[in-house]
Amino acid sequence: MMYGMEKSDSAIVAEKSANKGTSVPAESMEPRAEPKGNPGSQSTRRAQDRESVSQAADRIRQFVQREPRERLTALLHHVTVDALRWAFFELKKDAAAGADGMTWRMYGEGLEGRLADLHNRVHSGAYRAKPSRRVNIPKPDGGTRPLGVAAIEDKIVQKAVTEIILTPIYEAEFLGFSYGFRPGRGAHKALDALAVGLTRRKINWVVDCDIRAFFDNVSRSWLVRFLEHRIGDKRVIRLIIKWLNAGVMEAGEWRDDLRGTPQGSVASPILANIYLHYVLDLWFQKKWRSREVEGDTVIVRYADDFVVGFQHKRDAERFLRAVKGRFKSFELEIHPNKTRLIEFGRYAQERRRERGMGRPETFDFLGFTHYCTEKIRGSFQLGRKPVAKRMSRTLKRIAEELRRRMHCDVIDTAKWLGRVVDGWLNYYAVPTSYRYLHRFAARLKRLWLRTLRRRSQKDRSKRADIARLVASHWPELGIRHPWPDQRFAVSASWGATQGRSRMP
Repeated sequence: MMYGMEKSDSAIVAEKSANKGTSVPAESMEPRAEPKGNPGSQSTRRAQDRESVSQAADRIRQFVQREPRERLTALLHHVTVDALRWAFFELKKDAAAGADGMTWRMYGEGLEGRLADLHNRVHSGAYRAKPSRRVNIPKPDGGTRPLGVAAIEDKIVQKAVTEIILTPIYEAEFLGFSYGFRPGRGAHKALDALAVGLTRRKINWVVDCDIRAFFDNVSRSWLVRFLEHRIGDKRVIRLIIKWLNAGVMEAGEWRDDLRGTPQGSVASPILANIYLHYVLDLWFQKKWRSREVEGDTVIVRYADDFVVGFQHKRDAERFLRAVKGRFKSFELEIHPNKTRLIEFGRYAQERRRERGMGRPETFDFLGFTHYCTEKIRGSFQLGRKPVAKRMSRTLKRIAEELRRRMHCDVIDTAKWLGRVVDGWLNYYAVPTSYRYLHRFAARLKRLWLRTLRRRSQKDRSKRADIARLVASHWPELGIRHPWPDQRFAVSASWGATQGRSRMP
């Protein structure tokens, strides 16, 4: 039967209402019964959860805006069973399991009972955070980046507390030049803000800063003190302390370095932003920008990466010395080899030419190399291109995958490469980068042709064959992002600088 009853089918097949040109249809539409699924996964319940969470966050946001100096003393009651359920469905379903070995789908079996028990433990104080599973990710320089994979229950609680409590509070506190891991503020908005600042302001010197092992060296005691500036609910503070002190499991052994936050956890990004908000952002905004700098200045921070531009070299040198001392006071350290002061800006090329020096130095920020160039008429223009090391690293990974796909159907491989190129263009296709996009695509075509020719000694793949496949399955190369000043003019008023926090 066409509409025979199946396990996954509803009892009634929904029909579209008849269109008779009247206000009342000839036959009313019968609603489809809800699909069967995991307990608590029905769409209607999820929609109610989402609305409940949104209302709780809105109430906190309204209070923070109405009482900018008051500490919030009653917050944990917003973490309801509905909020935990919403947080569960917001997590990645295919994420790796933590030290407890519990995956998202495993936890979904008997979900309502698990969430009720978790809710009781959170509010009674019986909740205990589990150690994160340590995973070491190789870095391009040969080192490793330690990531912590939290247990599923810790992810749920962290997601609920972060989205319902911490984000509404601190979005009213964070400054406008902070862009990392904030709603509505992606990497391209940070890049736009930096580009507009370097071209429109009187910037002649740039301090490219890097914090050494930031997530590993965050002082937990200072972080708790910063949180207590706005959060007076001791139960929320105790929850965060439990996450910080949970430690990690590595090679079957538990350990805790008594400092840092586990990079990769749900709460880690906003905790890092809170720490740097008090250590760097407020200090620069309230002290340096208003009192210490004699000329023009601009700053853009994305998570623990930040770039500061100055009009005068003496301001830049004094800032570099001062920021090292400021960070040392809060148990952080500026990386000596990755932090530089360079001459950069609209007059850099001309002045260096007069001194018999080469082209101005470049700096990297959020995957782009920023360099000084000129327009056709000779005026200054900021150039941006993909970081060469990142392009080479990406092509190396693609080459390894192509070897694994060597004997797969060429049409399937062409479609997969098309998705890879599309993702590359979505991020790197900014103005002034077209020739580098073309260079990336050309190198990718050569890699693919070389892999096809290695399938056998009789393979006769030619460039023309690659060109036909590319024309059919790859996106067209082109700039996908507007000029920074065009997009920044539209979004600059959103999330303006607040700066109401007290600077320690």
